[in-house]
Amino acid sequence: MYTLYHHPADPFSRKVRLMLAEKGLEFTAKTDEPWKIRPDFLAKNPAGDIPVLEEADGHILCGHRPICEYIDEITSRPLFGAYARDKAEVRRLCDWFDDKFYHEVTFYLSGEKILKRLNGGTPDSDAIRAGKTNITGHMNYMEWLLKQRNWLAGEIFTMADFAAAAQLSVLDYIGEVPWDKSDNGALIFEETKNWYARIKSRPSFRPLLTDRIPGILPVSHYGDLDF
Repeated sequence: MYTLYHHPADPFSRKVRLMLAEKGLEFTAKTDEPWKIRPDFLAKNPAGDIPVLEEADGHILCGHRPICEYIDEITSRPLFGAYARDKAEVRRLCDWFDDKFYHEVTFYLSGEKILKRLNGGTPDSDAIRAGKTNITGHMNYMEWLLKQRNWLAGEIFTMADFAAAAQLSVLDYIGEVPWDKSDNGALIFEETKNWYARIKSRPSFRPLLTDRIPGILPVSHYGDLDF
């Protein structure tokens, strides 16, 4: 049995939860607030970051990338691709969503509208405005990819899909994904919306739809499989 130290508002914790569930590994999830510096948690991860995965024998794994790659290596049905070029594309897109999307979109929107609220801070309207602007370009890129492929990295489901869905799920919780944006009556992000509906229908994803962040209720469609 694994123990995962996480927070429901953290997209990287969500990514690890998805990976564990997809692989059929049982785990206990313990919520941690990394902004509260606790000596017992720092003993597990001196960096003070989540997620942290503890194995049954007490071995500690830190960081979403090492944890996900470790899980993929010790289980069947690899999610990072079977061939070198496939693996390169999966990792490229994981980097895109873990780094670029997070810092240009999630950091601004969830950081201001969720984390600052949990910390008692005051949201920065300029940061929120930047996140709202930046997400459109990323959604356009996803739409372009999904018009050429069945899944983000190719024809099969991979870790790239989980990396993207983990970010979007946090934003969807607070209604910051422009699913219904239209152009002359047609949905601009129709392929992306259909892709996300397929992700939401996976058994591994459904526990995320029951998440509740203290003091912040999700938008009405958050838990709906078909929006």
